[in-house]
Amino acid sequence: MKKIFGAKKDKGPPPSIQDATERINKRGETVDEKIKKLDEELARYKEQIRKTRPGPSQEAIKARAIRLLKHKRMYEEQRNMLYNQTYNLDQVAFAADGLKDAQQTMNAMKAANKELKGMMKTVKIDEIDNMQDEMTDLMDVSNEIQETLGRSYNIPDDVDEEELMGELDALESDMEFESAAVPSYLQPESDFDADLNLPAAPTRPAAVPAGGVQEDELGLPSVPRASLRS
Repeated sequence: MKKIFGAKKDKGPPPSIQDATERINKRGETVDEKIKKLDEELARYKEQIRKTRPGPSQEAIKARAIRLLKHKRMYEEQRNMLYNQTYNLDQVAFAADGLKDAQQTMNAMKAANKELKGMMKTVKIDEIDNMQDEMTDLMDVSNEIQETLGRSYNIPDDVDEEELMGELDALESDMEFESAAVPSYLQPESDFDADLNLPAAPTRPAAVPAGGVQEDELGLPSVPRASLRS
């Protein structure tokens, strides 16, 4: 039976959108080449018509040119049809890519949702609230411990600040009275010479200038020793 009717051939996979687009583009390129050749021939016929005188020869050239124009229009219609097919295939490819992207997004979201559900099973809101309450209690206890350890043993807690300020003012008044009652000779010596801005006394006799008069410590002419004895 197979020899008579032949064996059933296995059908291959259907062509993809990309394969169909490439095939149509090749056909479009072939049509464009044909239109280009027709344009070159029409330009040559146009030049011949311009150079030929009116008559049978010119009419024959015009008839050939008209025939070429008909072929050109036919090819242009085919090219437009191929362009429309390519546009439709591009639209279908764009829609198919969008659906693939949406499917991948849905798969990713499903996997993330499943993972989140598994994580939420291990995390309980009640445990988190209890942990926060315990942390708050521990912080309060820690603050109380720090305050207790930093408390002074000598200062009572019920001290009035106004009473302390009064004692401080009284101490300042007592210090001022004591400093006024001290005699002047018992007070610390002040730099009297510095207050009067007087020059310091020389510690040794000034040198006698050559040919001049010797002066004493106060800057006066010194008296010779002989005159003192007489």
